[in-house]
Amino acid sequence: MSVLNPTTLVGFHTWLSLIAIVAGFPAAAALLKGHLSRRWNGIFLSTAIATSATGFAFPFSGVLPSHIVGAISLVLLAIAAVALYGRGLQGGWRRAYAITAMLSFYLLIFVLIAQLFLKVPVLNAMAPTQSEPPFAIAQGIVLAIFVALTVLAARRFTGGTPPFRAA
Repeated sequence: MSVLNPTTLVGFHTWLSLIAIVAGFPAAAALLKGHLSRRWNGIFLSTAIATSATGFAFPFSGVLPSHIVGAISLVLLAIAAVALYGRGLQGGWRRAYAITAMLSFYLLIFVLIAQLFLKVPVLNAMAPTQSEPPFAIAQGIVLAIFVALTVLAARRFTGGTPPFRAA
């Protein structure tokens, strides 16, 4: 399957996405507990940035929805990187990091769901144009979950704990 062949651009981009998603779970869990994991946050940020950047390397004519999502993701990830590495999570940068990291993770999951509806036959049969209710319901549920998790992370990841904690 060429989509998983890491020697092609599609495969490399897909593997970066999958690694970012896998790393996003423990990174988000740490934020929800009020701390960071150097390892998971580093892997998450680097692969999420690389995923969004490589998305612009595909041939295209005109601006596509994927470019808009990629651009928003890169802005969020840039803010997260500045908050973490540039500002050391001081003051409001701590909350900014939690919010932008969680929103970046959400965008990866959003794209994953879109890709699953495109590539998994049973899901594609339910929503072949991604404008049908099953697609909207799936994306709506994930959005609601991430709104709640982002609010929790922003509340819990404020003050009191050192910027990094081994996890």
